[in-house]
Amino acid sequence: MRTLVLDQGYQPHRVITWQRAVCMIFDGKVEVVEEYDEDVRSVSITIKMPAVVRLLRALVGRKRAIKFSRINVAMRDDFRCQYCGDRHRLRGLTYDHVIPKSQGGKTNWENIVMACYRCNEKKGSRAPEQIGLRLRRSPVKPKWLPMVAFRFDPASSIPEAWANWVYWHGRLESDP
Repeated sequence: MRTLVLDQGYQPHRVITWQRAVCMIFDGKVEVVEEYDEDVRSVSITIKMPAVVRLLRALVGRKRAIKFSRINVAMRDDFRCQYCGDRHRLRGLTYDHVIPKSQGGKTNWENIVMACYRCNEKKGSRAPEQIGLRLRRSPVKPKWLPMVAFRFDPASSIPEAWANWVYWHGRLESDP
């Protein structure tokens, strides 16, 4: 079992082992927000296994630039094709150069979007406007991504106890 760690503002920070979470509880570094049904027993105490904990102190450190990677572009684009808007698992999406490499397009945050295979094949090595495609959102370098250290496909299963804290876990009411 794993434990989700939230920062002081209740934003997902990282995932740790439940054993590490128990140590952090007894060190006074975290508070328990959600528990699993299973018990953790020692000679003198029994507690519920922590599912979600929140840090009691603010995170200190330098802000790191967000690495340009396939998973981070997919997270920025909400795991959606930026042409048709359909949501996919990571393996159902490809990088797409908005300005094709053959026309001098670069591989960077401002020129890459996620596209489904169908739309990427339709677009080929042309600019979207050349074939009547429109981007849902202009590609930009994000200032931050939620929980960049925790990488998973939104269609995969996560512990039920985490569902309220990992916002991309399920469909929102406004999603089609």
